[in-house]
Amino acid sequence: MVWVIVLLFMLLIFFSGIRIIRPTHRGLVERLGKYKRFCQPGFHWIIPVIDRMLRVNITEQMVDAQPQEIITNDNLNARVDAQVYFKVKDYEESVKASQYHVQDYKYQIVNLARTTLRNIIGTLTLKSANSERDRINGELLATLSKETANWGMDIVRTELKEIDPPQDVQETMNKVVKAENEKIAAIDFATAKETEADGLKRAEIKKAEGIRQGKILRAQGEAEAIKLVNEAAEKYFIGNAQILRKLEAVENALKDNAKIVVPSNAELINVVGELAGVLPIKDKN
Repeated sequence: MVWVIVLLFMLLIFFSGIRIIRPTHRGLVERLGKYKRFCQPGFHWIIPVIDRMLRVNITEQMVDAQPQEIITNDNLNARVDAQVYFKVKDYEESVKASQYHVQDYKYQIVNLARTTLRNIIGTLTLKSANSERDRINGELLATLSKETANWGMDIVRTELKEIDPPQDVQETMNKVVKAENEKIAAIDFATAKETEADGLKRAEIKKAEGIRQGKILRAQGEAEAIKLVNEAAEKYFIGNAQILRKLEAVENALKDNAKIVVPSNAELINVVGELAGVLPIKDKN
């Protein structure tokens, strides 16, 4: 009976000392308040009551710096919030540092981030703070990395979540942005109308140029035709035209009952021909 009790007691002690560590954690075993050993993922056994195991999460974690009111360099109260992403390095010394070099590292990171944000944004105007978010994130990351170097931490990144101005300032900024957008829209509309008018103007100029060119070509064609007619007349009809003019002169001379002395030995046709400047055709016989 005693052996059964002892066996049950030993089994109770054994099972109560079993510890299982997941791959996402590392373990630190303390014996009577003193660091004893480092535990990797897997099965571990500790002496109940005497030993104590601390499990430390080594995955990437996020803490919110919590919204706070910060006075900017232009004396405006900006509501600022940020997030910090970090993880405990999985080396033994880093895991030990996260437990023995700082008390509650999450709480410490939050307060350090809030203080750093006040120092950074306090030197900036509200406008520059909104336009230089990357710079603020970079300075916050550098400061946190430096200050937590002996905590076994790796500050992965920081994200400036929001920088909200006071309500009245926000309304004024919205009005300014709206007016600026309306101005840009008006300029774009005017530019479009100017482009359209310019296009119509060029089209009218092209049309007038086409009409002008057509008239020039038509006039050149008519001039060329007249030139060809004149050349043909000059080449083929100049003699006949002279004869015609002489005949017209004779006709005008005779129509007013002009008297013509005809030699007795001349024929009438020869006389008329001579008057007109036309020589009669000689008879071969």
